[in-house]
Formats: sequence, structure tokens, C-alpha cells
Amino acid sequence: VQLQASGGGLVQAGGYLRLACGVFGRPFSGFAMGWFRQAPGKEREFVAVSWRGGTKSYSASVKGRFTVSRDYAKSTVYLQMNSLKPEDTAAYYCVVAGAGKYLYTTEDADYWGQGTQVTVSS
Repeated sequence: VQLQASGGGLVQAGGYLRLACGVFGRPFSGFAMGWFRQAPGKEREFVAVSWRGGTKSYSASVKGRFTVSRDYAKSTVYLQMNSLKPEDTAAYYCVVAGAGKYLYTTEDADYWGQGTQVTVSS
């Protein structure tokens, strides 16, 4: 199973970006698909997750600004990021996990994407 992320870039504060991550390889019925991020010198942190069935969860720092969504037919997860702030600058990683995992922690992830850089200028 391979995850391919795209959509990162440089944007001014207040702007928006949309990340996408496709799952390729052998069939994988991802129970949870989501995003983590890691800023320089900081630990990787949970951003958002979408569970099979439609329930979603967000970190407090992005709730109300970011939206996670899934296209089951395309095995793709998206992260719409609005009202971006300089503190959102980080490498963003898509992740998937199998049944019974909630993806709030890195230990829950079964597969990781390669990371895509998001830089928000002030």
C-alpha cells in the first residue's frame, strides 16, 4: 500500500490550500484516513481524521478552519485548509489505519504518505 500526497505550497496568511492523498497498491479498506503534521523542531501531531461511516474529528488548533473529506471510490482523502496561519506551517502527512484504530496518535497509523510541505507567510 502506498500513499501519494499532493497540494502543498506557499500561501499568505488568511489564504487556503487543499491537500489530496491517494491510496495505491493492494486493496486496503481503510477504517480511518487522515492527516498529521510536523513543524521543524516539533513532534508530529494529529490534525484531522475521517472514519468509515462519516464521523470526523479535528485537533483544537484547526477545528473550524480545516475540513477533511474522503472519496471512497477513488480511495482518496482530502484536507481543505482555510484561514491559514503562520503556525500552520509544517510538513503534512496523510495516514491510513485499519479497523479498530482511531488515528489520534502516530502509533495507530498503518501506512504513511511521503509528506507535503505547507508554508504560510505572515
